[in-house]
Amino acid sequence: MHISSDHGHKSAAAGLLLALLLISSGATTDRSGAAATSSAVALAAAASKRAHKGASTAAAQFVGPQNAARAALKMPPLRWDGRLAAYASRYAAQRKWDCELVHSNGPYGENIFWGSGDGWTPAQAASAWVAERRWYSYWSNSCAGDQDCGHYTQIVWRGTKRVGCARVVCSGGQGVFMTCNYDPPGNYVGERPY
Repeated sequence: MHISSDHGHKSAAAGLLLALLLISSGATTDRSGAAATSSAVALAAAASKRAHKGASTAAAQFVGPQNAARAALKMPPLRWDGRLAAYASRYAAQRKWDCELVHSNGPYGENIFWGSGDGWTPAQAASAWVAERRWYSYWSNSCAGDQDCGHYTQIVWRGTKRVGCARVVCSGGQGVFMTCNYDPPGNYVGERPY
């Protein structure tokens, strides 16, 4: 397995689509149709709830390790932001075809991750970024040697308040791409993160 990272909710949409299909396919006017429609609505609501729970679980996996790193520094937690998650999701969808570690160059701070195979979780990506802490020196405000620590410093940037992330399995077995976006962005040259 290979892992690489650089400065990675369709399930909710699928649940909504399933809900719309179930509701429209069960719309009849007789008594049995009314019961079928009620069942379809209940099934659709359950599917939508499961899809939302899956999205919430992914969000918690992305945010958990990052907020643990911030808590260790007595910093306020990052809040999950749907707008940032949508931005991350759109960008991850673009990377699905080539799985390259290329930044979106958007208006937000950004961490990106790639791992070979399709089993990488959001918690593993976030933990890999947090693990760069060992390379960061607060006193010199730099990374040790030729190591990368910019993902970590973005996570613990004092002014950053919100985060939104996404994960895609890349086509052709190229691995998994994940991205998190941060607002306000951090990692300003010459400034300490906290």
